Parts: sequence; C-alpha cells; structure tokens
Amino acid sequence: MELIKEPWPWYVSGPCIAITMFLLLYFGRTFGMSSNLRTMCAIGGAGKYSEFFKFDWKSYRWNLIVMIGAIVGGFIAHFFLSNTTDINLSAETIKDLNDLGFKNAGNSLLPPELFAWENVLTLKGISILIIGGFLVGFGTRYAGGCTSGHAITGLSSLQLPSLIAVIGFFIGGLIMIYLIFPILF
Repeated sequence: MELIKEPWPWYVSGPCIAITMFLLLYFGRTFGMSSNLRTMCAIGGAGKYSEFFKFDWKSYRWNLIVMIGAIVGGFIAHFFLSNTTDINLSAETIKDLNDLGFKNAGNSLLPPELFAWENVLTLKGISILIIGGFLVGFGTRYAGGCTSGHAITGLSSLQLPSLIAVIGFFIGGLIMIYLIFPILF
C-alpha cells in the first residue's frame, strides 16, 4: 500500500501517460475533460436549442467513462489512498503563503482558507466561484479545449494551436498567482 500512497516518479507515470496517448491516437480518439460537458448537454437535449450540440454524442460515450473514472478515482485516492504526512514545501513558499493568509501551509493539499465550506459560502467565495467558473467555461470554449485536452492530447499529436494554448495557460497562471491572487487574498 505504501507504494500506491506515495507519488509515482516521472519514469513510471510519464510512460503510463505516453502509452495511454499512443492507444488513443491509434484508435483515432482524442482526450479532454471539457468535451464531456458538450456530450452531457447533447444527451440532455440541448441540440434542440443550439447547432453546437447537434452531433453524434453516442460516439463520445467512452470519454464519459473516462470522466466517471476520474471522479471515482479521485474519491478513492482522497479517502483511501491519501498519505497523511505533511507536504514538503520550502520555507520561502511557506512564508509567502503565510503572508497571503494561509495559516497551515504545507499541512494539506486543499487549504481550508479556500476549500472549507465556511469560506466558500461567503459573498467573496461565491463570487470567486461564479466568476472563475464563467472564465474557465468561456476560456475552455474559446481555446477549443481544456488544459488536459491541449496539454496531453494536443501536444502529443504535435498540434501548433495546442502549443499556443498551453503557453497561454502558463502565462495566465503566472499572471493569476503573481498579480491577481495577492489582491484577492
């Protein structure tokens, strides 16, 4: 069990991702989580209202299984396979997080300052969720896919738009963490 609870090194997880991508490409499939939202909307009948949702959603059922597997796998990993040891953060990172208001930096992957219900169910927390959800949804549609779709599938199939999108994701992340996040917290 200890082998499963510890993070896997790059030389194990990297080839697992590469084999998965090779199999997807071999069978003519593309991977991405955001495409499941379109599939679920099509299943729900959104094709009556928008041309975007009129497509053969049955050919994408396999990707819904991937999404369900990610949800179930995340649940199992969190509740049954999580290692309870502290996260190994540098002293400088802990100081920076403490300056931003994170009191127990390094004790949890999900800091309660962001993920505790009493913080989420505030005007600030709800506003962040609504605005962030809109921006992620709009950005995903505008970019033609999500981070997993572009960074894993798009880059492995050598698509230039995916490279541009991934560079944009990193730039956006840097802007968020260094410019916007300090203002919000």
